[in-house]
Amino acid sequence: MSKAPINWTNMLLFSLTPLFAVTLVPLYGFYSGYDFFEWGMFVLFMAFCGFSITAGYHRLWSHKAYRAHPLLRFVFALGGACALQNDVLTWASDHRRHHLHVDDNERDPYSAGRGFWFSHIGWILRRYESGLTDLNNVKDLQKDPILRWQRKHYLILVLIMNISVPVLIGWLHGDIVASLLLTGLLRLVLSQHVTYLINSLAHMWGRQPYNTTNSARDNGILALVTYGEGYHNYHHAFQWDYRNGIRWWHWDPTKWLIRGLSFIGLTHDLRRCNPARIEAARLEQQFRQATEKCDLLQLPEKWRQHLEHEYQEICRTLKLWNRHRQSWYQARSRNLQESLSQLDLLHIRDAYREVQYKLKVQRQRWEFILQNLANPAMAGT
Repeated sequence: MSKAPINWTNMLLFSLTPLFAVTLVPLYGFYSGYDFFEWGMFVLFMAFCGFSITAGYHRLWSHKAYRAHPLLRFVFALGGACALQNDVLTWASDHRRHHLHVDDNERDPYSAGRGFWFSHIGWILRRYESGLTDLNNVKDLQKDPILRWQRKHYLILVLIMNISVPVLIGWLHGDIVASLLLTGLLRLVLSQHVTYLINSLAHMWGRQPYNTTNSARDNGILALVTYGEGYHNYHHAFQWDYRNGIRWWHWDPTKWLIRGLSFIGLTHDLRRCNPARIEAARLEQQFRQATEKCDLLQLPEKWRQHLEHEYQEICRTLKLWNRHRQSWYQARSRNLQESLSQLDLLHIRDAYREVQYKLKVQRQRWEFILQNLANPAMAGT
């Protein structure tokens, strides 16, 4: 079967820019050096491009996980052009098809099933049918005048953000070449490949705590360099959530940025998945893995029944906890507090706390059983 035709524009761009970055940047640094300001601008523009993709292109426009002020949308549109990630409409269209047909080698534009190279950058270098532009799935985004403006003027915006702005910064600081090499060239290459890691390595390296129906993985190390996008298994399970890292210790600066901007009115309507639904998905995955382990270890049917009984019990408690949680949050709202007596409010609170403690105890027992699955006599105590 013949290979897809080469996209020579992309082939030259993505071949020459890394080549120039690994040769010109260190050579100029050796002979002339870079100062603190120049490295600071490099870091600043890396963050600008990174957040424009993760908070803007990805979570705002592709998944509509929150809504943003026009000023912020404008800034993200400029940052996306600076990152040279294509216009928002094309990027979001590709990404929505990726989620709809994930791992389908014929319809997923950057399917990980076709290997690391393809999903990382190979899909851009040739004109594959799976990557052909089709904007029928982004008609909602086409209503945004900022996105229509960015698409119409994308090429000039790319030149301004990647050449004119670094030149201006270098001229003001006194070293145009250093600014072009760091803020322009090196930043461009690194920001692109950091983004591509989400399409490639985040589908190959890590854990799958929420589902195994696709190749997406959770990886805290990748999250460190991808502005929080490394929790990819969670994202594919709950793509409408504005968070990728849901625990307080998860490194997700994109989540913190979106949340922080909500306090000054630049973001609003932040969408979060119900915690009970998240926990139910995690438990289901654990139960599936545990039953597979029972088969592998050839454990007695009695132990398998015990495992299923514990799973059903914790699922029932989880549903009960969710109902009490909703009742408690509703009761705490101002209107309901005015219509409820203090005694009724305390009863609702105490009932919620009671089932919350019960769920905590059952979680501990469930984790103990899973950890001691190879020793049913011990786990059954």
